Amino acid sequence: MNVPLFDAVTAVLLIPVGAAAILVLLPGYRVTALLNVAASFLTMLAAVSLLVTNRPEPGQYLLVDDLNIVFIVLNTFVAFTTSIFSASYIAHELETGRLTPTYLRFYHAMYQIMMFGMNLAFVSNNIGLMWVAVELATLTTVLMVGIYRTHEALEAAWKYFILGSVGIAFALFGTILVYMAARPIVGEGQDAMVWTLLIQHAAAFDPALLNVAFMFLLLGYGTKVGLAPLHAWLPDAHAEGPTPISAVLSGLLLNVALYAVLRFKILLAASPKAIAPGPLMVTMGLISLIFAAFMLYRRRDIKRLFAYSSIEHMGIIVFAFGMGGPLANFAGLLHMVMHSLTKSAIFYAVGHIAQIKGTQKIADIRGLTESHPGLGWGLVIGVVAIAGLPPLGIFMSEFLVVSSTFARQPLLAIPLVLGLLVAFGALLLRLGSLAFGEPKGSTAPTQASYVPMYAHFALVLGGGIFLPPSLVAWFQHVAQLLG
Repeated sequence: MNVPLFDAVTAVLLIPVGAAAILVLLPGYRVTALLNVAASFLTMLAAVSLLVTNRPEPGQYLLVDDLNIVFIVLNTFVAFTTSIFSASYIAHELETGRLTPTYLRFYHAMYQIMMFGMNLAFVSNNIGLMWVAVELATLTTVLMVGIYRTHEALEAAWKYFILGSVGIAFALFGTILVYMAARPIVGEGQDAMVWTLLIQHAAAFDPALLNVAFMFLLLGYGTKVGLAPLHAWLPDAHAEGPTPISAVLSGLLLNVALYAVLRFKILLAASPKAIAPGPLMVTMGLISLIFAAFMLYRRRDIKRLFAYSSIEHMGIIVFAFGMGGPLANFAGLLHMVMHSLTKSAIFYAVGHIAQIKGTQKIADIRGLTESHPGLGWGLVIGVVAIAGLPPLGIFMSEFLVVSSTFARQPLLAIPLVLGLLVAFGALLLRLGSLAFGEPKGSTAPTQASYVPMYAHFALVLGGGIFLPPSLVAWFQHVAQLLG
């Protein structure tokens, strides 16, 4: 894969755009589903090629470095596996009449535009362009959440749109404040928005402006991360939209906003007189973890249950990056990767379960390991993994987060461990009724492919047992960049 970097970056951006233009014109399900999978696969290959190519100097608009390659490769891989899951999931939705051919055409085109927006956010070297890309990804997911056109789906889409708009407005104001801080030093125009120039001159920026900017940026992008109390859109969007979009929301879109927060955290850390961003992130991370952990006990909808689990885990990740230091940052990166792989796989299982049983209510789903062993045991593995049990990857990342916290701030380890234990209890409580006992509801067989789900679980198991030295060295270097 000796592809020049420019060509690889261009492919990562243009393949989704070209696929969307074709998909919006094509009728029929089989052709569009195959094209969606093929485009996602080619985009993933282009992203992986970035790992083995030489990197030229960053331009005014595009940048590839060790930090965003982690996100790009993860993003395109999960997008590819989700497109495979989506093919069988959407086929069922067409058969039952929940989606019409017109909406199907719209769905596949929007899927590729969403991938383009996420990829553009990751490779942007311009903080204004990154904001536009995050907004584009958000708007496409808003449209897809409401694709069923039911009252509940439209209400969820509008809630997502309104709260997301508030968040993105805060993020825009924070971006403008960063520009204002940079303008006297870097000069007017685009140079004052180029990330690589900003980080070079950050020490000379007005620290008061940077402090206010980070407050707005953390609140703005934190809304998209799903941090409490800015999370209200997330459970509804998961519950009412198509399940492939739930997988993308939890596995990918939350990471896009997290990436933006990390970029500005690095910028603030480069200004010695600015406030330390860590305590703010630690506080919001802990609030999200503990709040979501207790809310898990009150969920009656299986997709809402795992939506709150996403809030919990994004809280852990933000907490780890807020703690900072080589070990905590390494743990945050590892947890982000393991969570994306695990949670998307869980939603693959949940999507097929909801279709078979004809409901998302937990009370109406029982005995999955008896009625549908492939799905049932897949859900068991997913819940065991997301609950943090060994030997799976999330156990390792959570162990590192707790260890680094005990070493540096022992008092903070108390609420951290409390939140983890509360969430652990809630997930195992729900798993017992869902997976075991006398089957309840439909026992009809399913033709769905379980390959994407179990492929993710294999990677998560591998991450818990053995991490390749090259991957460890890469993550350690990124952890040092994050400060």
